[in-house]
Amino acid sequence: MQDSKIIRCLIVDDEPLAREIISRYIAEIPSLELVGEFQNALQAFAWLQQHKADLIFLDIRMPQLNGNDFLKTLKNPPRVIFTTAYTDYALEGYELDVADYLMKPIPFERFLKAVNKAFPQGVHTEESNIGPDIKNESFVYFRVDRKMVKVMLHEIQYIESMKDYIKVHTAERVLLTKQSISSVEAMLPESVFIRVHRSFIVSLNAIKSFTSELLDIGNTEIPVGKLYRQGVMKMLQ
Repeated sequence: MQDSKIIRCLIVDDEPLAREIISRYIAEIPSLELVGEFQNALQAFAWLQQHKADLIFLDIRMPQLNGNDFLKTLKNPPRVIFTTAYTDYALEGYELDVADYLMKPIPFERFLKAVNKAFPQGVHTEESNIGPDIKNESFVYFRVDRKMVKVMLHEIQYIESMKDYIKVHTAERVLLTKQSISSVEAMLPESVFIRVHRSFIVSLNAIKSFTSELLDIGNTEIPVGKLYRQGVMKMLQ
């Protein structure tokens, strides 16, 4: 595949907001073109009888026909990236040779990594969207009160775990969402966010001062756990 090729993408997901988020991500990458989006697999199957796609962003748990079974019906399937809020079908998905498996809510950086994995020679992004630092355009979504709330990465100061929930702290607001801190850690770019305690992830950009035991972020002192101390000090010094 030549670098100049446009990758034709389909979105198959029964959640309108999920389709909207992926559509926005696709629009950020010049090498990607959205050629269709469908709320169920049967619509996508009918479309594929007459058209071609290079990549499908495919939800798994959908009514009538789930993503795994839909994929099995395709004789010569395009590359597939599963997008789902459930881990139940992960093993079967990999047995079907999908390119990647994205857990919702999906951050842009993780989305980009999956696309590059599917087409390692065929994806180009604008320089402003990638790199070791957080750019103003980078964001993630968190589910809050049945809504997906957009949070810019440069606004996040730290993440606090509270059993089955996490608090996302910014200078202007605090968001509460039901999610594990480990899943949030996987969403965030490692070059800027670091786990400093079993209950805290912090933005390196938000740290005002530090010792080996405490980090000052705004008016808050964040503890540094013993198990994380060596890695934190190596990152900060």
